[in-house]
Amino acid sequence: MTSGTATILVTGATGFIGKRLVTSLLASGHRLRCLVRSEAAPLPPGVERHVGDLLEPGSIRTAFTDIDTAYYLVHSMGGGRAGFERRDRQAAENFVTAAGKSHLRRVIYLGGLGETGGRLSEHLASRLEVARIISRGSFQTTFLRAAIIIGAGGASFEMIRALVERLPLMITPRWVETRCQPIAVNDVISYLVGCLADERTAGQTFDIGGPEILTYRLMMERFARIVNRPLLLIPVPVLTPKLSSYWVGLVTPVKPSISMPLIEGLRNEVVCRENRIRELFPFPLTPYDESVKIALAEEGKSVYN
Repeated sequence: MTSGTATILVTGATGFIGKRLVTSLLASGHRLRCLVRSEAAPLPPGVERHVGDLLEPGSIRTAFTDIDTAYYLVHSMGGGRAGFERRDRQAAENFVTAAGKSHLRRVIYLGGLGETGGRLSEHLASRLEVARIISRGSFQTTFLRAAIIIGAGGASFEMIRALVERLPLMITPRWVETRCQPIAVNDVISYLVGCLADERTAGQTFDIGGPEILTYRLMMERFARIVNRPLLLIPVPVLTPKLSSYWVGLVTPVKPSISMPLIEGLRNEVVCRENRIRELFPFPLTPYDESVKIALAEEGKSVYN
């Protein structure tokens, strides 16, 4: 078990997951070092700031000094759609190289669900490639594979909300019937923190999902009921995920560099194929409707209080 006095490195500390994870780890008494790209990046009191960029190897060499465990929570879609797979690959390789020159013992990586194969979207394929690169490191890796994560500020949540609130009538592609297993962001944080404390997760890969398997149609319809909005979905076979990603990019507030790869990935079913992690962490999972209500109530509140 990792000691509360050991220093934990968090990459992606200012992101959707990273902010919540940092807050939770601090509350648990852990010492944290956060890798951020700017001196001005918002961080809560009590954490050590290391300014560096995983795409610039020289800036991260000392980030791993005296680090026991690191969380890998970064992706490159926010930096522009073109070439995000290359940036993801380079960042992971630089991370592994720098970590290999230190005494890093463990890495916990949050990636995406998705089967292997040629039909996997660019986004999901990149997430799996990053997992393979990190797993080649000299440390033990815990790989958590999640589907859609529901929480205020999350790209998937914001896309669903915008579609429901701004388009009461939607002509949609067949991806609305694709199954997924959404999970509440607080449950993801519970798994991430739990894996740090439980050495049985070291070197293991786990699928994580919520208690319900839903289609995207059901997710949007139930979201519409919660916010009391009319919604009519008309799926047509001629509208491809790629074409639909363009109008989604126009309607939602999520940056196209993030929303378009996510939408194109909706053709891939993302459902847990195994549930071994439930044996280690059997806490009650948050139902979809409740996770949406929690996310709506959290909007506008600062994660770093």
